[in-house]
Amino acid sequence: MVHQVHTYNELRQQIHDDLRIQHPEWVQPNGESPMCDAYESRFSQLLDALTPSGSNESIASTCGIAN
Repeated sequence: MVHQVHTYNELRQQIHDDLRIQHPEWVQPNGESPMCDAYESRFSQLLDALTPSGSNESIASTCGIAN
C-alpha cells in the first residue's frame, strides 16, 4: 500500500511504522526495537542534511518528489 506523505513528521511516522511491519523480528517483546531506532536515526540525519534549516517546504518538494 502506498501512503502519500506531505510533512517531515508524516514521513518519519511512516518509516517508523513500516520498519516494524517489514521486520517484526527486530521488535522485542516489550515493543522496543534498537535496530529500527538505528535505521530511523540514520535516515533522519540524512534528511536533515538535505532539508534547509527552518524550511516550511513539504518533504516531497524538498526531495524533488512530484505530487
